[in-house]
Amino acid sequence: MDIAKTKDVMIGTWAWGTGYNGSSMIFGSKQDENVLRDTFNEAVNRGFLKWDTAAVYGMGSCERLLGTLIKGKDIFISTKYFPAKKYKSGALTKSFNESMERLGRTSADLFWIHVPNNLEENLKEAATLIKDGKIRSIGVSNVSLAHIRHAEKILESEGLKLGAVQNHFSMLRNDQQEIIDYCNANGITYYAYMVLEQGALSGRYSVKKHFPLFSMRNLSFPKSKFKKIEGLLSSMKEMAGKYNVDPSQIPILWAMGKGAVPIIGLTKASHTEKLAAAMNVELTAEEINDLEKQARATGIRQQGSWEPQ
Repeated sequence: MDIAKTKDVMIGTWAWGTGYNGSSMIFGSKQDENVLRDTFNEAVNRGFLKWDTAAVYGMGSCERLLGTLIKGKDIFISTKYFPAKKYKSGALTKSFNESMERLGRTSADLFWIHVPNNLEENLKEAATLIKDGKIRSIGVSNVSLAHIRHAEKILESEGLKLGAVQNHFSMLRNDQQEIIDYCNANGITYYAYMVLEQGALSGRYSVKKHFPLFSMRNLSFPKSKFKKIEGLLSSMKEMAGKYNVDPSQIPILWAMGKGAVPIIGLTKASHTEKLAAAMNVELTAEEINDLEKQARATGIRQQGSWEPQ
């Protein structure tokens, strides 16, 4: 069965990059390239054909590795340009071309403005690439509803349409429903990143077993926060047992139930197996509401340092 056609998910690769803003700095551990290759092959064999990356993930190293893996394969590729605070003409085009060179592609299925800096200028520059057939769909990331409507107007003036939105959305960052509903009502795909909060909601970590000390995710989610989510993690584990899936899949299924397309980070073949096993499960409205109630009770609202809102 083609899992990817059963339920829509995107595979994220932030934890794949090396060097600055890569796996060691953000996640506290270096990934084995051979393991990542096995993970990719396992995921593709199971029908997960949509892959997301970015120029800043390991400062190009992630794109470069992914490029070696997708060669000769029919893979949907999504990548991003991170604009500076001050607009520089040609910077987006330069970044796009460098990304395509690393990925071994001449076009992107989906290309993102990673943060809404100088949105109008960057979208108008991207419009040329879209019209040239180099970008098949354009998206905006880390945006408000006002940003989205502004982006739509800019693209409409070019005879183009906004294809996607990608924002931080999880049980611990559950403030996106208005945006999700707007996107779904207007033919815009809403992608949710950090659904598992970089592993905090995976069920693999706890007060006793928390994130690596020297990592950005430990700074944003220290041991004290794990204490606050113990009840939520316990409920996730119980719900996972009911459906015979891994607890890490419950936040993913929750996001799907809210109308989002989750972006899921995979670094091991076993992660792919767990994801595939959950694709035939659907949480009830009561279960979704119960998870949200417990998440609200934690008093936690996660936000990345890079997020403008």
